[in-house]
Amino acid sequence: MSATLSLGDGALRARYVGSVAATWPIDDLARALDVICERAEQAEASPREVLVAIVDALNASDAGDLVQRLREQAAGESLLALERLVRHPAGPTSSMPPEGRVPDASAPPLALGGERAGRPLTLGERKWLARRPDRETIQRLLADPHPEVIARCLRNPRLTEDDVVRLAAKRPGRGDILAEIARSRWAHRPRVRVALVMNPASPLELAARVAGLLLRPELQLVARSPGVSPGLRALCLEHLERRPPTSGPGADDRGGIH
Repeated sequence: MSATLSLGDGALRARYVGSVAATWPIDDLARALDVICERAEQAEASPREVLVAIVDALNASDAGDLVQRLREQAAGESLLALERLVRHPAGPTSSMPPEGRVPDASAPPLALGGERAGRPLTLGERKWLARRPDRETIQRLLADPHPEVIARCLRNPRLTEDDVVRLAAKRPGRGDILAEIARSRWAHRPRVRVALVMNPASPLELAARVAGLLLRPELQLVARSPGVSPGLRALCLEHLERRPPTSGPGADDRGGIH
């Protein structure tokens, strides 16, 4: 854990976890992750901080094979804390586009004046605009149907947490858009995490891992929400059962990650 925590940047931590996962034998990796997950469930500050980097690494778009191997290892060795992290809760399929297809890039919600007036912007133009520091343009591009445009908006320094919370809470939601949020730095913000987990369109596997980072009041909120899939609500109840008791009236487990 100390090597991970020595890195100050969240993206660097996730990359480091990914590099370890690529080189360690799967049985050693699974047991190590299970210990971290179990300690994080007990609200220990350092394991919870490391768990953020683990979730970032496992939610990466290219981590599917690793997650499946960890899932099989957790089942085979009864690594229950790890199993909760890599579980794929049963539930309806999220609103992801069909495999191998992306939203129609020829029908964007944004057009410019001047020489471009009257014609829709290309995908490349919208991706370029998403890097610009113009708040009005960013606001309009957040309604774009293409996840690559949204991914670039999420990296724009002029974007605010309120913008991302609104996008994560939007109904009806889009699974591919919500997945981009879950894989961004914004998923480190508590309000964004809650919005992602509460949105029924969030890919359940990603939402389940984000749920493991929620605080006690947030887990309680998700667990009693009828709009959340039964499997995800059940997982939140399991996390609640394993959290240590609060120390007094109104207390929560904010001693760890926020």
